[in-house]
Amino acid sequence: MSVVAWIGLGNMGGPMSANMVAAGHEVRGFDLNPDAVAVAVKTGVTAARSISDAVADADIVFTMLPKGEHARAVYFGDEGVLAAADKATLLVDSSTIDIDTAQALHDAAATAGFRFVDAPVSGGMSGAIRFYTRGKVVTTRWPDPATSEIDLGFPQMA
Repeated sequence: MSVVAWIGLGNMGGPMSANMVAAGHEVRGFDLNPDAVAVAVKTGVTAARSISDAVADADIVFTMLPKGEHARAVYFGDEGVLAAADKATLLVDSSTIDIDTAQALHDAAATAGFRFVDAPVSGGMSGAIRFYTRGKVVTTRWPDPATSEIDLGFPQMA
């Protein structure tokens, strides 16, 4: 299947990254909280040593962070997502952030040549159960070049 980098393995990102593993994807996860990483590893996520380690050769990068300042650091840092990911990698941000930060991430990613999707989620502390995306995702690499729909392998609300 696909190689997925997951940055932010907390209350929402932990369960969602586990769902990606259950759907058959290789998931490399990173979080500053070692307890969150340990829980994710128990679900089959491979612990990454750094953001750059997580995103190396990934098909898609998910970021799920609690604050705008965290998202900016993860994307804009010297070894952050924009510096370390391949330009063909699809970037999906599902962080709990302000509009200005979401726009700044999008603009910086576009300027750097990345495809970027702002994808808020709902579901609460037990893990997100639905993505809400802005814009159409057109991909030629993941998961299938014949479609623009991406099945993320997550349970959906009925």
